[in-house]
Amino acid sequence: MEQASAVESGRTRPTPAPDECVERILIADDNPANLLLLRRILAKEPCSLLEAEDGESALKMALEHTPDLVLLDVMMPGLDGYEVSLALKQDPDLSEVPVIFLSALSDASSKIKGLEAGAVDYITKPFNKDEVLARVRNQLKLRGLTRELRKANRDLNEKQRRIDEDLRAAAAIQRSLLPSHGPATDKVIAAWRFLPCDQNAGDLFAFNQLTQNDFAFHVIDVSGHGVPAAMMTVALSQSLATDNGHTMQPADDGGPPRVVSPAEVLNHLDVEYPIDRFERHFTIAYMLLELDSGVLRYSRAGHPMPFIVRRNGRLEELSAGGTIIGLGGVVPFDEGECRLESGDRLFVYTDGIPEAANATGAFFGEDAMYRVLQEARDLPLDDACGALIDAVEKFAGTHDFDDDVTLFAIEYDGTAGADEPRAEKVKA
Repeated sequence: MEQASAVESGRTRPTPAPDECVERILIADDNPANLLLLRRILAKEPCSLLEAEDGESALKMALEHTPDLVLLDVMMPGLDGYEVSLALKQDPDLSEVPVIFLSALSDASSKIKGLEAGAVDYITKPFNKDEVLARVRNQLKLRGLTRELRKANRDLNEKQRRIDEDLRAAAAIQRSLLPSHGPATDKVIAAWRFLPCDQNAGDLFAFNQLTQNDFAFHVIDVSGHGVPAAMMTVALSQSLATDNGHTMQPADDGGPPRVVSPAEVLNHLDVEYPIDRFERHFTIAYMLLELDSGVLRYSRAGHPMPFIVRRNGRLEELSAGGTIIGLGGVVPFDEGECRLESGDRLFVYTDGIPEAANATGAFFGEDAMYRVLQEARDLPLDDACGALIDAVEKFAGTHDFDDDVTLFAIEYDGTAGADEPRAEKVKA
């Protein structure tokens, strides 16, 4: 009878061509006849065979060759099959290699002991060819599917890592657009809060001193979240830059550049950002303040109404405007005008504040927002903004914000002189 070789000789049957063989089977049995029989049963299978005659040799060969399947005799000299299986399961490189026990013991307790030792299946002696082939093929198929799943998971993790890097880069770009300090003029104190609900937000705000006497600011809310919305805010930031023609235009007579009115600014954006081009819309409130007089001109496109909290606590909503940007001038943008007095505060926000929901689905609402800011009238402007956000967060409780939250506020001081700068408190 043909004898199986010792493990040190590394006996295998001829290995199939690389394109035919992807699995390696380790057979461990102290009976050479059993090794010969299994070798013949598996002769036509597209796999290579490794053979060992005892438990220690089987374990050593498994460590050296990392098989895809182990056919393991239970009763062997030295280490028995149970001990070898337990050792395999403790090795991180071999713990998921399936083990099929080979044994003449067919009672339930022996099978249970084998399963507890880490076996996935059990073949009783004497061997039935069809049973051996069926169980081996089944385990190799499962092993292949597991390998493919793990590869797919690794690929997915790598793609997610790259996506996360892109998201972080996009968030950094977007945050670089936010103001890093308050206005240069001493007639305006500014404060703000910016809380994106995702890593990348669809909100944006900015301010610019267009001339010595003209101070412009805006708040934008792009529909949706994530990178597409964030990248649109980047484009809008460029469109509203002072050198892009939307906020300042050359004078016809060659004189100083002309400050573009709020309604004109929105009309320019409405043409430049049609919904069918970008597949998303945005709202905006655009404000233009004359620093010397306190005259405020404004317009809004589908944006929540800005409001003024007067020095005496009276509240005024600014309602002029039109529909969202991108409809191609279907509805004209009205322009409103009012005057700020020293000590008046103007608040511009996105709908993430009044539409912040709690666990029951109730909204925070405009009335609560107005009440908090009226009650915080005697606080410094930055503290008043903080009081509002604290109230919203307290109302929402453990419920996460479903939308970005942006609040931008100014306090006007028409009496301030150039030689008497006022302290600013700003927080992003």
